[in-house]
Amino acid sequence: PVFAPTHEAFTAFLADNNFADLAAVPVDVLTQILLNHVVNGTNLSTDLATGYVSTLSTAGAGGNNLSMLVDLSNGVTLNDVSDVTAADNKAINGVVHIVDAVIGLPNIVDHAVANSDLTDLVGALTTGGNTTFTDLLSDDTTDFTVFVPVNSAFTAFTNPNSNDLNAILSNHVIAGAAAFSSDLTNSYVTTAAANADGDNLSMYINTDDGVSLNGTSNVAAADIVATNGVIHAVDAVIDLPTVVTFAVADPNFSTLVAALTELTPATDFVAVLSTPNGTDPAPFTVFAPTNDAFAALAAIPEEGVLTQVLQHHVVAGANVRSTDLTPDGNTTATTLEGDSMTITLPGTGDNIADITDGAGNTGIGIIAVDVQANNGVIHVLNQVMIPDTTN
Repeated sequence: PVFAPTHEAFTAFLADNNFADLAAVPVDVLTQILLNHVVNGTNLSTDLATGYVSTLSTAGAGGNNLSMLVDLSNGVTLNDVSDVTAADNKAINGVVHIVDAVIGLPNIVDHAVANSDLTDLVGALTTGGNTTFTDLLSDDTTDFTVFVPVNSAFTAFTNPNSNDLNAILSNHVIAGAAAFSSDLTNSYVTTAAANADGDNLSMYINTDDGVSLNGTSNVAAADIVATNGVIHAVDAVIDLPTVVTFAVADPNFSTLVAALTELTPATDFVAVLSTPNGTDPAPFTVFAPTNDAFAALAAIPEEGVLTQVLQHHVVAGANVRSTDLTPDGNTTATTLEGDSMTITLPGTGDNIADITDGAGNTGIGIIAVDVQANNGVIHVLNQVMIPDTTN
């Protein structure tokens, strides 16, 4: 169908955008605006449903087709800016619906404002006259991926850690890329939120069963395309992550999680490693062995020794990122267990860095770095470190 603006609608559009006439509108802009009024298929008014459709405009991020919101709650409204005034004008090759306003090319903020399921987000973004996020997400010089919590998600969120709302909202934004659902894989990405040191936080995306974020929020509606990025609606607010968040969310750490919980019941590792940033003993630098690293052990030690082993993988009171290490040499740190470990850059083979543990074992590899939580950072190990259990 074609959603055709009236003459009066075009006159208002030209006046609102300071164009003397249609000839003054850049051809490429006018072309995309006109294409944004066309949707594939022959959809009579009785065929329309509330939801998003793709227009023929390729002004979306990455040259993708722009999304348009059709709202049937009160007649037929498009992107909350244009109403159908005369429907079902049939033509030989489709159908024309007359609309009372030109449908502009929506950016991320425009889509958020238009969708009644996102009013709580818009309210949170703009409360007290705040324009920080609307200014950011209206920027057309970069692309964004925004995971937008629906109203029910905001209602259910209690902010249990009393985190700053601006930081929480920033944790839903990836700047510099428009990641469509087909682009998402099991991986860590960097969000616009930062810890107290200014280090941008990580987010773990898992696509094994749908798309989940940090193990707590699921994508409910994907690929709402705007001119400056893409929106994915999610069913829960993504709170600022702790180091525990990533251990639980990433299936590569399932053995580590078992070791920290059911195999060591006398020590509440979860509570310790969830300590808010700035509260002793946070922040933490955690060296997290993968499942394969644990599987390489002859056996997982009994609780007493295992507790020491796990403590040997944590440095308290410091958020040590890869850039904080001695570039061509050794960095020594004392772990919660009491023994020191030594990190050597550069690493050998595929290792980013090599580690010598408290028992003197060498060749332990750091294979991924800088998974950044709000209360610390995780580096991934391909072997389990062993402390000197005789001291």
